Amino acid sequence: MVRNESDPPEEAPGRRTGDADVVGMWVTADGHIRQELRADGRYDEARGNCRSAYTGCYTVTGSHLDYVDDTGFTATGDIRDGVLFHEHLVLHKEERA
Repeated sequence: MVRNESDPPEEAPGRRTGDADVVGMWVTADGHIRQELRADGRYDEARGNCRSAYTGCYTVTGSHLDYVDDTGFTATGDIRDGVLFHEHLVLHKEERA
């Protein structure tokens, strides 16, 4: 399909209008787990020294996230008061310098 300048912008799969702004790096308090939520709807999760321990897609509905990793495993998360509660993890968004 050819897009025209007058066409509305396509939304990234990870975030829709009205949904929480989740794009960025989310980190546990000890820094052991670092989850990058990208604007293209993909995520990359590092654990300790293991880069890309888990990768996959995510979607956002309001403040709720649904994850599907590249092996087919599913998980969920919720943003409450700026904190991402992802299964048993508590992650805080890293501020850009």
